[in-house]
Amino acid sequence: MCGIAGFVDFKKQSTEPVLAEMSCAVAHRGPDGQGVYFTESADAAIGLGHRRLSIIDLSTAANQPMHFDGLHLIFNGEIYNYNEIRDELIRRGHEFHTHSDTEVILHSWREWGADAIQQWHGMFAIAIYDERNNEVICIRDRAGVKPYYYYWKDDLFLFGSELKSLTKHPSFKKEIDPSAVASFLQYGYVSHPHCIYRNTLKLKPGHFLRMNLSSKDITTIQYWNVYDYYNKPKLRISLPDAINETERILEKAFQYRMVADVPVGVFLSGGYDSSCVTALLQKNSREKIKTFTIGTTDEKLNEAPYAKQIAAHLGTDHTEYYCTPKEALDIIPELPFFYDEPFADSSAIPTILVSRLARKKVTVALSADAGDEIFAGYNRYDYISRYGKKIGAIPAPMRKLAVAAMESISSEKIPYFRNKQNFHSRYDKLKNLLADPSPSELLKNLSQVFSDKEIKDLFAVPFQALETAHSSTELKSGYSDPLAYMMAIDYETYMVDDILQKVDRATMSVSLEGREPFLDQDIIEWAAQLPSDYKYHNGQKKYILRQIVHRYIPQQIMERPKMGFGIPIETWLSNELKDLVEEYLGEAQLKAHGLFNVPAARNTVRDFMNGRKEKHLKVWYLLMFQMWYKQWAS
Repeated sequence: MCGIAGFVDFKKQSTEPVLAEMSCAVAHRGPDGQGVYFTESADAAIGLGHRRLSIIDLSTAANQPMHFDGLHLIFNGEIYNYNEIRDELIRRGHEFHTHSDTEVILHSWREWGADAIQQWHGMFAIAIYDERNNEVICIRDRAGVKPYYYYWKDDLFLFGSELKSLTKHPSFKKEIDPSAVASFLQYGYVSHPHCIYRNTLKLKPGHFLRMNLSSKDITTIQYWNVYDYYNKPKLRISLPDAINETERILEKAFQYRMVADVPVGVFLSGGYDSSCVTALLQKNSREKIKTFTIGTTDEKLNEAPYAKQIAAHLGTDHTEYYCTPKEALDIIPELPFFYDEPFADSSAIPTILVSRLARKKVTVALSADAGDEIFAGYNRYDYISRYGKKIGAIPAPMRKLAVAAMESISSEKIPYFRNKQNFHSRYDKLKNLLADPSPSELLKNLSQVFSDKEIKDLFAVPFQALETAHSSTELKSGYSDPLAYMMAIDYETYMVDDILQKVDRATMSVSLEGREPFLDQDIIEWAAQLPSDYKYHNGQKKYILRQIVHRYIPQQIMERPKMGFGIPIETWLSNELKDLVEEYLGEAQLKAHGLFNVPAARNTVRDFMNGRKEKHLKVWYLLMFQMWYKQWAS
């Protein structure tokens, strides 16, 4: 795991010291080494900067930037099957001077060009300067595990693992995009390929970018698409055979993630996903797998005892730590530094805490994210299965009449219920669903914190709804069902922009490499073709995954109400964070950027403080934006 940064400057005003400063901005991503490559071609000044976290081949020979036959490369991530590719390249006459996956990337690119990407199993953000073809290539992995930002304006192309590298360049213009702010306030993140700054984008997962240095033309090519697998006929396979084959594919992918020359551990929450990873790895390991759990002193939110029980049953080398509310609260002022684009998922706090715990003993940690998106684990999949058809079955004229009645009666005027928590937001969501009971509308209602109307009322400047994967229509009707639709959208949106961003920044905040074993392409390519009722079976979420876990962990240990490490945001905002709310959401700071209708924002805060607790997420999202703005844009 590393940090990359670089530029292509057609005006040739960028310098090597600027490159070094861009690279140093992500020093936390790679404390073990640093390197820069700077040159001036006939067309542009080109800079590649790298910060190294040594994982494979710890020798200095594997340092970056790395060079071979006119190729110059920087790379963040891991190619897990690099040894197999290396063997094939040796058969083709290539000679290697290191045991690193970085050198394998260089040689495979020279041998096969862009076709080499299809062979790489891993997570990667790569930049290559190819002297022979006079071009720069930027590549991002299939799922989007590794971040990749780029900026293109006034003949200056900047790129890097995090925005803080780009903002170190003196010519980068910090122009906030109001449309991106609106996206953030609805979802808690800025949906890719968009970015909080104008002229700045995220390279889409499964894509690579070519810049021709002679013509300055940029082309972006998609080399992998999850819909290619959802749009295939479902496999004709029995459920028992599907369970067995799924376990085989999982086991192979999980074992790949253990390849390292440094200690490796697993985040164990006690849920099915992390228990599956731990069980399959421990099954084939002679040594005890290192597992890590963060607990909380609030028994109602604490799953650490269950994780400990699972670790004991599997025989892992388990470490747990019970954090105090103060330790969790103390992280909040640090969030804007590591999440240098507005980000509002409060589970970043326990993720940072468990990363700090793991870093004391390991350099690599496996995080079991994406099990929900691949095997149908979210509660919203329950809603679409249980209620979607029922609402859709109501005749359209009746739904239209109900919507008209609800439009004419404000939720504030309904006795008794108006004082119930979450009633107002649920009232609006039901109204929207009656108007349009489609899976897309259900997913939108379950995902957005600020509704379209609330966003329009909140903003004092013009903005537009961003075109993102949330509105994708790539799932073909012949292969579509509501569950497949929601899972595919979640894989392309929430997983990429929330879950993976959260884990990357949290682990990198302590120079810990986070790996995502469920995101091997073989897993999603297989699971997307399984019948939906193998994943959501007879009302049970993640059915196929549960059956695999029950082979190694007794069902009575696993079957319990899921709690998760909950962050009591609602309580904190009313008490411990009240002063912070008044500071950042006071009139002075709300006026600083001119984006918001200040009275509307203040009314949201006032309503929450006066008992409308269902607005706590709105207040939290506003607070996270204001804190980000003060750190990076004021």
